[in-house]
Amino acid sequence: MERKPISLKDFTVKAYNLFEVQWLLLTSGSFTQQQFNAMTISWGALGVMWSRPFAQVVVRPVRYTYKFMERFDSFTLCAFPREYHRALSLLGTKSGRDCDKIAQAGLTPAASSLIEAPCYAEAELVIECKKMYWQDFDPTHFLDPRLEENYPQKDYHRVYYGEIVAVHGTEKYAK
Repeated sequence: MERKPISLKDFTVKAYNLFEVQWLLLTSGSFTQQQFNAMTISWGALGVMWSRPFAQVVVRPVRYTYKFMERFDSFTLCAFPREYHRALSLLGTKSGRDCDKIAQAGLTPAASSLIEAPCYAEAELVIECKKMYWQDFDPTHFLDPRLEENYPQKDYHRVYYGEIVAVHGTEKYAK
């Protein structure tokens, strides 16, 4: 997929659609060391915090990707054309502990431009992030009691804020 750098002032997405409908592939680890894992996500946010552009993602401690998010200082968020939806479904349901799910999904890991976490040759959008903050969800702070229904195992997410340091994508992501 041919992607070009997109300046943050020209980067444009429908955030709800990107997360909830299209889905994103979260990857953390090191491309050069060939130590990384990915998982499909449909929860998150994009915005500005501490005067920096950020992406916010959440990962449960039981997920294999969690150990990579804890060990490494960067992550990527990649969006793919519609024909990769099946691959993203596989990446969201299988564990990298048990198999090479990235190969099974037919994706080609590639070096990112500024960080160690890899991106994918097939991605139409790559958001490169350097971690800047994390915090565990505290269920005592849920104001809507229905939120607790998302945690029957009490495996509350850890939220990560990553400063967006680079964006590469197709023209549909640039205004």
